Amino acid sequence: MSKATRTDTQSPALHDADSHDMIRVHGARENNLKDVSIEIPKRRLTVFTGVSGSGKSSLVFDTIAAESKRLINETYSAFLQGFMPSTARPEVDVLDGLTTAITVDQQRMGGDPRSTVGTATDANAMLRILFSRLGKPHIGPPSAYSFNTASVRASGGITVDRGAAKTKTVKATFERTGGMCTRCEGRGKVSDIDLTQLYDDSKSIAEGAFTIPGWKSDNVWTVGIYAESGFLDPNKPIRRFTKKEMQDFLYREPTKVKVNGVNLTYEGLIPKIQKSFLSKDKEAMQPHIRAFVERAVTFTTCPECDGTRLAEGARSSKINRKSIADACVMEIRDLAEWVRGLEEPSVAPLLTALQQTLDSFVEIGLGYLSLDRASGTLSGGEAQRVKMIRHLGSSLTDVTYVFDEPTAGLHPHDIQRMNRLLLQLRDKGNTVLVVEHKPEVIAIADHVVDLGPGAGTEGGTVCFEGTVEGLQSSDTITGRHLDDRASLKEEVRKPTGALEIRGATANNLQGVDVDIPLGVLTVITGVAGSGKSSLVHGSIPTDEGVVSIDQSPIRGSRRSNPATYTGLLDPIRKAFAKANDVKPALFSANSEGACPTCNGAGVIYSDLGIMAGVATTCEDCGGKRFDSSVLEYRLGGRDISEVLAMPVTEAEEFFGAGEAHTPAAHRILQRLSDVGLGYLTIGQPLTTLSGGERQRLKLATHMGDKGGVYVLDEPTTGLHLADVEQLLGLLDRLVDAGKSVIVIEHHQAVMAHADWIIDLGPGAGHDGGKIVFEGTPTDLVADCSTLTGEHLAAYVGS
Repeated sequence: MSKATRTDTQSPALHDADSHDMIRVHGARENNLKDVSIEIPKRRLTVFTGVSGSGKSSLVFDTIAAESKRLINETYSAFLQGFMPSTARPEVDVLDGLTTAITVDQQRMGGDPRSTVGTATDANAMLRILFSRLGKPHIGPPSAYSFNTASVRASGGITVDRGAAKTKTVKATFERTGGMCTRCEGRGKVSDIDLTQLYDDSKSIAEGAFTIPGWKSDNVWTVGIYAESGFLDPNKPIRRFTKKEMQDFLYREPTKVKVNGVNLTYEGLIPKIQKSFLSKDKEAMQPHIRAFVERAVTFTTCPECDGTRLAEGARSSKINRKSIADACVMEIRDLAEWVRGLEEPSVAPLLTALQQTLDSFVEIGLGYLSLDRASGTLSGGEAQRVKMIRHLGSSLTDVTYVFDEPTAGLHPHDIQRMNRLLLQLRDKGNTVLVVEHKPEVIAIADHVVDLGPGAGTEGGTVCFEGTVEGLQSSDTITGRHLDDRASLKEEVRKPTGALEIRGATANNLQGVDVDIPLGVLTVITGVAGSGKSSLVHGSIPTDEGVVSIDQSPIRGSRRSNPATYTGLLDPIRKAFAKANDVKPALFSANSEGACPTCNGAGVIYSDLGIMAGVATTCEDCGGKRFDSSVLEYRLGGRDISEVLAMPVTEAEEFFGAGEAHTPAAHRILQRLSDVGLGYLTIGQPLTTLSGGERQRLKLATHMGDKGGVYVLDEPTTGLHLADVEQLLGLLDRLVDAGKSVIVIEHHQAVMAHADWIIDLGPGAGHDGGKIVFEGTPTDLVADCSTLTGEHLAAYVGS
């Protein structure tokens, strides 16, 4: 038999294992999804589009990724599962063909003051090992270079069991060398507390001397423990305390005391404040707590370690005249070059691994960061790309990678680099699922799923499934807007004044002098890391006339909703109380009006240990959250639960006229409609809102602030192409109302619509920090000398 014949007879048939090339979803009903059934091709790049709130995240994150993680967790022993968060199976009939899902979302990274880019990516751990091997002088193991590890020394007698019931006391000594600076405890900053902001010393504790948020006289855990501890006289004004009383009041070490029959720990006020407030990231605090901390505490660079967080020993050990503190403060691209120059065979594998990690930072466009950058200061887009680092060099294949707007915070120049990374992950044999709005990313998709047609209850269905070409010719909202291009303004507004910034040097700014025009729409742009946020947030004075709306996430439990977050519930409760001649507290599901069975949650939670907890609708209130007696009170023919179930547009009409006419509530509802949230139910839990919806909710809340200058940080994040038009209309209305609007933005539609553009660059990190262009969008396109000018010219010309 010839060779050709043998080849023909042995052509392999399709194996059964090769038929599982789809992720099949049938009957998905999570959040607003309406029995969605869909097949997603494996080992392809699939982009999910649709207006904000259409159900993209519900399908990709809350259904596909959530079930994959739940199934993987079930492979662990019951013992290990007991330490893991338990999640219920998503509301879906069939999920078939799932693979291991790795979620790379936009959640901000840990806000702990000791968390840095280096500690979050293991680069710092590798550097510590490197210095413990090669550093001169040698000071100890890797822990000696860690600012999270304190030095510990202890000695004493320990009891050792020897044979049958024989014990012996042996002297033992324990010692651990850590690298933590003892003055700032590894934070890099020290705090000075203004005691006048903590209490009024003319009053006694019993008279309510404390001025700390949340410290009420009836709270046994705070005020009560000081009043009943026995160390102080609660009826004596604080200024008349003896020296010993003042020492106990401010600095006493933790001491066990009994208050009203309960064992509690008494601690001096200063260490208690430090643990309660200063150990947390300031950006993650509630606004009134953050205002208190900014008022009461002054943070300065630690004079002992000069902000490096490290002890003297760790700073003295060096490799090629550089300490680990020097290495961590370098821009990562420069650090990568320094590591590349180290040649030591004894640590060759370590150098290779460290080199790959640092090169990944550069490859992903984060070479301008430094390893000592606090992770809590990263934007959502930067945090997402930092999380990508550990996956870029991974040898795993047939993994499902799930991305949430990976281009958030990226200049058009950087989007092409991100596209290459997404395709690189796909070409290794992985399934890549991306939730995205940018046309540049949609264009590279192998498969597109468009959800809608609207948002909230008007969304949750698949409007289109197929190729990018098919989407362009489809009659969906995304298809119609995919080729939208904003045109340059023929006439721009004239400024009414200027906000002067002189000699700005925050972060990488190089002595910037600039006049930001007032009374117009000004866009600050430039590549990621060029210094935009440093210029705006670090240099514009935050007085009462400036309203800053940043990217910090809205924090709230399942009890929080748009009505509570915006303050809308207050006038509604008062209107109900006035109409029925009862207390406003009755109309709060978190207060007196709560259903006693479910405590106002609307559901009863059953904890089943390692199994997912079960939530069942409360039978007594039927999920309405209020006591039955409260629902008998009406306003305009509706009870409080029916009002909270209204969409914003219906509620706006309801409180706009007639018996329920409430001007204060109507104003807030009008602002929610203005930002495009008319479809939201005012009692919908915040935990069910998408990222774009939360951003606009925050914008609507601040629109009521009394300020002449609005500063917005990338307001198009999470917005569909159709929603961007509505945002531009809103910005125009703000300017026409006499406000000055300053926007940090990369979206070309916003740039084209601006009255004035300030472009920073030319690069990122130490290559940026300069003003490379100031003028109108038309002048920027004509000039075309900057990266922004090139991309904007291509955008308006295409």
